[in-house]
Amino acid sequence: MKYKKTNMNIALLGYGKMGKEIESIALQRGHHIVLKVSGNNATTFSLEELKKADVAIEFSTPHTVIQNIKKCFDACVPVVVGTTGWYNSLKEIESECNQKNGTLFHATNFSLGVNVFMKVNSYLAELMNKYDSYNVEMEEIHHIHKLDKPSGTAITLANRIIEKISRKNNYSITDKDSETIFIKDVREDEVPGTHIVKYTSEVDDIEIMHKAHNRKGFALGAVIAAEYIKSKKGIFTMNDLV
Repeated sequence: MKYKKTNMNIALLGYGKMGKEIESIALQRGHHIVLKVSGNNATTFSLEELKKADVAIEFSTPHTVIQNIKKCFDACVPVVVGTTGWYNSLKEIESECNQKNGTLFHATNFSLGVNVFMKVNSYLAELMNKYDSYNVEMEEIHHIHKLDKPSGTAITLANRIIEKISRKNNYSITDKDSETIFIKDVREDEVPGTHIVKYTSEVDDIEIMHKAHNRKGFALGAVIAAEYIKSKKGIFTMNDLV
């Protein structure tokens, strides 16, 4: 990782369980939290408060993430975005980032393990493109508080498969036709995140899985991303960091 870590002032846009985990990791790494945005002040925190931060880390909700990102652009504060469920607006946000000379780091998942898993998923899909006797389906399991279905990570995994397997061109949580990757979405208890990709034929199954044990891996990745973009301009993803 080609960056020099220095102590930073961080704004946490979203102070639920994930925000608190990020706070813990950030403090351990010598940073300071200068703004915490939760349901109480989600619509009232000011640009002046935000400008006290060197970087913002956004883990709020699909309903508030867009306005938070734009507020960071207006405040000239680099922003790391871990919230999912907003990627239909990605082109608009990237355009605004470039127009305002801002800094955006976005990822559907900040876990190092998940990003290794994504590479394995892409490689396996490339191999399986030759074997049309196998059908591919997915399952994602998350805590009951997660609002978007399917998860952003599941969508990324599905799109990587679609890039490699010519017989698949879409994904769905309802349809099971031959050209669609069916994603079973499960919401249960406090599960931090499990993703399964399964290839099935009449003779055997091939399955890969990533199972998060807690939120620490996501939180650490988000803080490292914040350290990475502090003095940069432009748009970044985990491909730039890993």
